[in-house]
Amino acid sequence: MSAPWVAVVPVKHFAVAKSRLEPGVEGKRSALARAFAADTVTALRTVPEVRIVVVVTDDQLAAESVQGPGVAVLEEPVPGGLNRAVTAGIAWVRTHHHDAAVAVISADLPALRPQDVSTVLGLAAAHPSAVVADREGTGTTVLTALPGTDIEPRFGPGSLALHRAAGAVLVSASGLVRAARDVDTASQLAEAVALGVGSETSRVLDS
Repeated sequence: MSAPWVAVVPVKHFAVAKSRLEPGVEGKRSALARAFAADTVTALRTVPEVRIVVVVTDDQLAAESVQGPGVAVLEEPVPGGLNRAVTAGIAWVRTHHHDAAVAVISADLPALRPQDVSTVLGLAAAHPSAVVADREGTGTTVLTALPGTDIEPRFGPGSLALHRAAGAVLVSASGLVRAARDVDTASQLAEAVALGVGSETSRVLDS
């Protein structure tokens, strides 16, 4: 029987998130960052394989935006960047859900659907550590580790190569475009919209 999963979602402070979206979103940058996170967490909450979603953030608004059944919010212990937030989330999972596998998932996947996550986790379950590449093939949208497997998050420029060098196996399949389409720029947002984004992102874009 495969291990249950705990999803770890690091969320940056909305005031500084997604700076590359402007120009092009007419002052909606912070609202879109909030919407991306909310839609990502909403998709994760209904994945059968996911026991709980752990959101790591130092932003009170972010905490309020993602609250709901199946979600735990962990205050970022020492604000200091994405990798420190992820490390704190992984440590929390290892302490409180030691029997679970960990899936670190980007908070900017507004087109993500539960079935996409199930596909990713099914592929990742075959490897001690696995990684999903972003659409550009250089970044990371999902990083996983089975119980007992140590991982060191290396998110940032060139993270895919760094995670693979550390032992994570690249997993991919047709139909995983939604899990790979993170959003940092206006053109990437347009791609996500074409795929179909979640209700919160749609609401902000239509406002």
